[in-house]
Amino acid sequence: MGELYYTPPIDKVLNEVMEKSVELWVNNYDDTYGYVTEKVGRISNTPPEHFMSIIAMFDYQNQVKLSGMLSEEAKKEIRDRYIDGGGDPQHFPF
Repeated sequence: MGELYYTPPIDKVLNEVMEKSVELWVNNYDDTYGYVTEKVGRISNTPPEHFMSIIAMFDYQNQVKLSGMLSEEAKKEIRDRYIDGGGDPQHFPF
């Protein structure tokens, strides 16, 4: 794994990914048992160097949804880190 994977993105991208991730949880899941509250809390407390852990919180179908909500700049930052971490870009929606 290279250094980029744990390098925080610029604040603009970090904030966008956090905002859209929260939006996806809040608008698509039931919080009856605190599931959404737990996920939103984890996103809010994620250190910038663990930016990619936000993406890992979603299954593939929800990564596709999140990708559709993000700017090209944010998707590139995610994709670059994913590849740096050894991921196969053919099976990654960003």
